[in-house]
Amino acid sequence: MVIVAILAAGRGTRMKSHLPKVLHSLGGRSLVERVLDSVEPLSPSRRMVIVGYQAQEVKAAMQYPNLEFVEQTQQLGTGHAIQQLLPHLEGYTGDLLVLNGDIPLLRTQTLKQLLQTHQENGNAATILTSHLTEPKGYGRVFCDSENIVQQMVEDKDCTAAQKQNTRINAGVYCFNWQDLAKVLPHLQANNAQKEYYLTDAVTQVGKVMAVDVEDYQEILGINDRLQLATAYEIIQKRVKEKWMMAGVTLIDPQSITIDDTVELQPDVIIQPQTHLRGNTTIQTGSCIGPGSLIENSQLGENVTVQYSVVTDSIVQTGSKIGPYAHLRGHAVVGANCRVGNFVELKNTQLGDRTNAAHLSYLGDTITGTKVNIGAGTITANYDGVKKHPTHIGDRTKTGSNSVLVAPVTLGDDVYVAAGSTVTEDVPDNSLVIARSRQVVKQGWEKNTLDNKTTNEN
Repeated sequence: MVIVAILAAGRGTRMKSHLPKVLHSLGGRSLVERVLDSVEPLSPSRRMVIVGYQAQEVKAAMQYPNLEFVEQTQQLGTGHAIQQLLPHLEGYTGDLLVLNGDIPLLRTQTLKQLLQTHQENGNAATILTSHLTEPKGYGRVFCDSENIVQQMVEDKDCTAAQKQNTRINAGVYCFNWQDLAKVLPHLQANNAQKEYYLTDAVTQVGKVMAVDVEDYQEILGINDRLQLATAYEIIQKRVKEKWMMAGVTLIDPQSITIDDTVELQPDVIIQPQTHLRGNTTIQTGSCIGPGSLIENSQLGENVTVQYSVVTDSIVQTGSKIGPYAHLRGHAVVGANCRVGNFVELKNTQLGDRTNAAHLSYLGDTITGTKVNIGAGTITANYDGVKKHPTHIGDRTKTGSNSVLVAPVTLGDDVYVAAGSTVTEDVPDNSLVIARSRQVVKQGWEKNTLDNKTTNEN
């Protein structure tokens, strides 16, 4: 049995931000959310987050079921933070896995290895370590030949000789809780920072073993914006390698970004300067980009998107989007449709084989199948107070520069004359002409000039 505790009480002053450090976004998810996601496959019996700075904001941002929060009203160090768990874990006899909320690159497999080593060796504590060529800023760990920890020293408290040791503390611990609970009340702040260090408890609980992480990048902490950017580069490298090995083609990977929440199928092609965000799925045969943003959207097979933005929307098999189209607000494009140059869809459903090829805005609209939206067609869905729907039947065609003033319904096989402003429902099999009669005044320019000359004289 294991309980997970995540340290998330600090402000993170080096981020130069009013936002708590653990809530800064990294590839679409906050730092602390990434830590939580890494421990989820371990099936912990309880997940506890220790909060302090802007505690209410941190709590509100973390929408996980059965997540427990413990407040550290004064931030007096990592040992002090874990002391806050004592009344909450009274009588508990299992293990406690402790992680920092600002180490977002940890892999679940690494945590499984740490937990397995801890339990198989009957350790009082097991800590995650790594060897860094430049260990400045990290606490040092001193072990014997069997990786039994002899001493741990914070970087600020290291002597010049101790700083030559390259084995560093990753800030990830697994404790036998009963052993730790006996030590926690006796921690002292005998250090330069006047803080209660959890590392002091590590050296007092009994047998402690170190486990070296294979990839040191996993334990990189985030303390400033430079480190945040470095972590993002690492995540992007992981994600892109994963998808290319799975049969996805990335044209110019360096110009492409892909959130690790995105799902792609083999034979998808991602063109340069394309960005995939959030809960996006793209099915086989689709070609996305160049120059496109897809966010929280589902794209079917053999879809093409060029120089366009698609957010919170669905595009079904064989449809073509762009260039310079914008789909948003839960737009749904049916199969084999075309949404072309400078067309915007908002909360709109296009039936299969419908075309909106040029310069149109469709808001709160539902179309049937085989509809043709003429260039410049607008659905005027907003009356200044409320949004209203437009319904367009099967095989209906709108002429160029038509305005459909919602709420309005056009039946099946309707033709809307170019330049019409339609304000009333139109029945099936109709031609609607809703524009002023053309008036031609011959000789208008000559008569105007003659009148002007007479008046001037």
